[in-house]
Amino acid sequence: MTGEAPEVVRRPVRSYVLRQGRLSPAQARALETLAPRYCLPFARAPIDFAAVFGRRAPVVLEIGCGMGETTAAIALAHPETDFVGVEVHGPGVGSILNRIEQSSLANLRMIQHDAVEVVDAMIPEGSLAGVHVYFPDPWPKKRHHKRRLLQPAFVHALATRLAPGGYLHAATDWAPYAEEILATFAAEPLLVNTAQRYAPRPEWRPQTKFETRGLKLGHEVFDILFRRGSAASPATDLGSSGRADPRASHRSPLLP
Repeated sequence: MTGEAPEVVRRPVRSYVLRQGRLSPAQARALETLAPRYCLPFARAPIDFAAVFGRRAPVVLEIGCGMGETTAAIALAHPETDFVGVEVHGPGVGSILNRIEQSSLANLRMIQHDAVEVVDAMIPEGSLAGVHVYFPDPWPKKRHHKRRLLQPAFVHALATRLAPGGYLHAATDWAPYAEEILATFAAEPLLVNTAQRYAPRPEWRPQTKFETRGLKLGHEVFDILFRRGSAASPATDLGSSGRADPRASHRSPLLP
């Protein structure tokens, strides 16, 4: 015996707890038969988006797609843009795969893996027209705040993956988390707010049934919409009103 303490392997802090839940027969069939066609396997190599989609088009990354209703609706409404969704939960991925098949969505592909690792390993810098992070888990208990997805380091990684003029759009119905997201985005030097504080819900983000029900009950939903500035001067992309200047170059096709 050497007397040395055993090496401690520290697990990374995840923004989710992987509770797979029960797969419906349709979801299980989709994961078996549709995933080879519509899912990109995780790999430590950058994605060639032109090769994946068979064309050169703006690419939007959507993180945390849930059951895919919003993801599929956005992709269907914007055939000129390609979308890559990232979701860890099997039932959600199965549901989205069925939506892709049923709607013949040639512009939507999925990755079933941790989003932080996907961005780090697979998304080239300056390659994205936009990033959607809709209703991430707020982890409301203080001891769980370290699990929140939109931490400064990850926000910086997302900002570097945006092309100049690309946008980062988050939405949440948890007011304290909205304040934290707003402050984190504002502290990132590569990003500029498109509003004074919170933005109106953009037309491209459909209002979900859950959201509609909450609004009727008086709950607030907060949209935080920032854009990556030009390499020369991020601030030049804003007009005096504090909103995005529509004349700014390198605009995403989804950003007004």
